[in-house]
Amino acid sequence: MADPRPRRWLAAVPPYAWLLVFFLFPFVLVAKLSLSHTVLAIPPYAPTLDLSRGADGVADFVRGLSGETYARLVHDRLYLAAYLSSLKVAAVSTLLLLLVGYPMAYGMARTGPRARTWLLMAVILPFWTSFLIRVYAWIAILKPEGLLNLALGWLHLGPAEIMNTPTAVYIGIVYSYLPFMVLPLYAALEKLDPTLLEAAGDLGAPPWRAFWRVTWPLSWPGVVAGSLLCFIPIVGEFVIPDLLGGPGSLMIGRTLWTEFFADRDWPSASAVAIVLLATLTAPILIYQHQQARALERQ
Repeated sequence: MADPRPRRWLAAVPPYAWLLVFFLFPFVLVAKLSLSHTVLAIPPYAPTLDLSRGADGVADFVRGLSGETYARLVHDRLYLAAYLSSLKVAAVSTLLLLLVGYPMAYGMARTGPRARTWLLMAVILPFWTSFLIRVYAWIAILKPEGLLNLALGWLHLGPAEIMNTPTAVYIGIVYSYLPFMVLPLYAALEKLDPTLLEAAGDLGAPPWRAFWRVTWPLSWPGVVAGSLLCFIPIVGEFVIPDLLGGPGSLMIGRTLWTEFFADRDWPSASAVAIVLLATLTAPILIYQHQQARALERQ
């Protein structure tokens, strides 16, 4: 009888092939572009690999690569300001999402099974419509003659200047990414054994202390997962700051778009993308390292 163990490797071929084609190859291409320099030609970068010249073409290609683009990123304050602004917006938005999403997830986890199903449906329901349409809906609400100022006028509270401000960006981000925070939190809180809270109460702990000593530590995996799911894509967000924040919004996603399509500076845009990827990979690696150490202690 044939050994079935070699066949197990066949199950790993499709996902590895998928990662090779759709992740590794594009990453290598972007990394190569980041080591090139801009030229007024098609394509708008050099050097290009000419395999028809054989070894000489490969040698000329390697000699033409350089790290000047990365050095320019360090000395150009625009890129540094865009990075810091993106990290700030992502951090503040993730904190707001946690403050809004945790009570929602906690309430969902404490309701009955029938109400829980409808609440989950309400959280997932926004995904049934286009992301772009939802952002445009907020434009209709927040613009000077929009629904918000119309309602404030009826209440004699005066107009609110929110459109094209950082407040509008935070509103759009919190609304758009709230399900990504609520669902991991709900998954962690729903597994919480209520008898643990009862035991804490029997031992004399008030509700607030039982929450901080029991509920919060046990929900920490959901907090970390939800925060990473929100923080990472928010850093590179382009649509919401562009539509709700106006031309004055400075985030790395908008900088990438400008470099690629307006300035046609593909090497600089690729270098920015590589640095952004390294920045976003760091918290994931740190979290994985801490999780591995926690498992070793057990």
